[in-house]
Amino acid sequence: MAATVIRYLRTTGAPTAAPTPVDPHPRPELRAVRDDERAPIGSGEFRSVLGNFASGVTVITAPAADGDGDGPAGFACQSFASLSLDPPLVTFMVGRTSTTWPRIARAGVFCVNILGAEQGGLCRSFAVSGADKFAGVAHTPAPVTGSPQLADVPAWIDCRIHAVHTGGDHLIVVGRVEAMGAAQEGEPLLFHKGRFGRFAS
Repeated sequence: MAATVIRYLRTTGAPTAAPTPVDPHPRPELRAVRDDERAPIGSGEFRSVLGNFASGVTVITAPAADGDGDGPAGFACQSFASLSLDPPLVTFMVGRTSTTWPRIARAGVFCVNILGAEQGGLCRSFAVSGADKFAGVAHTPAPVTGSPQLADVPAWIDCRIHAVHTGGDHLIVVGRVEAMGAAQEGEPLLFHKGRFGRFAS
């Protein structure tokens, strides 16, 4: 892999203090359906139709927070997107029942590791629950937040948690980009209809 190109994003008033923990489970105020209503779409149909949307795959990581003796945290995430250029913001979605998210919230920072076409196995290792996801996984601290930057990923984005919003049974996490980098080569890992794939030439 070509050397990673690091680009720091410096903006006026960028935070320099230690990360601030956030509330991991804000009140679910944004709901499309009231508690006493029946959802118009079944969950099976919803998953089936939305499975037609192909996306990239990421691993969201965070360093161990103060007092967190479990080491770094991470999980596989398909729901990731860029959000804003000015200021530079990205977003990912995470289920309210996630056991990893509260650890990331306590850290106050995270790194988005965009996976390459050959990293399906790495994604699976971060998709399991209750295991040591970092066992045998090479990583280095991201330059600003210290979040685990996984080895050989095509691109990474180092962030501080900017805001957390509710969205039904998920949370919408907004991160302010502090640093980022990308390799000069490599294809992305794609996810479509429950399977991994890649671009065909």
